[in-house]
Amino acid sequence: MTIRPILRLRRQPSFNRSVEAVEKRLALEGRAINIRFLPELSAGSRKLYSHRPYGQPVYAATFIRKRQIVLDQALEHDSRELTRILIHELFHFVWVRLSNRHRKSFSVLLARELSEHARGELGWSAEMRKSRLPRTPQSAQHERGRWRDYVCESFCDTAAWFYSEIGRHKEFTLATRHRKRRGDWFRVTFSGGRIPI
Repeated sequence: MTIRPILRLRRQPSFNRSVEAVEKRLALEGRAINIRFLPELSAGSRKLYSHRPYGQPVYAATFIRKRQIVLDQALEHDSRELTRILIHELFHFVWVRLSNRHRKSFSVLLARELSEHARGELGWSAEMRKSRLPRTPQSAQHERGRWRDYVCESFCDTAAWFYSEIGRHKEFTLATRHRKRRGDWFRVTFSGGRIPI
């Protein structure tokens, strides 16, 4: 039986090999997601721009309802970083499909880290959001919107660390014992093999 690819790449044959490798590594299951590459991405005011002089430079953006990921063309020259960032973006779709029980258990894991005064993260996106939270789990969780954003970004950054198989990266600043606990969580949660997307 042939499995149809879930990740559809739009007119960018030079990226095919990297995208196909990510899809094989993750064993994704679900409706197709379209991937586009555009030059010089930036974001601001909840909008994505390409080749514009405004906004904050970004490498990627995900549009859940449209089932689309947009990546910066600069990633063409760095397959390692492309893999890491693409996995992060794909796990935004996984987060939406995750059960409330699993989301809660990941949130509890992060609250435990906060209570243990864990510093660092497994990606810039989560690190930035973590830095805006109060330093105690109770206070952080009272900031519901910020806490939810942090938990989601931390989930995606952790997935990128876990599945990209990149040993070292300047954005991997979380202590080893916390990484191990998160890795165990991913192993148990997705032990069935297929990852719903």
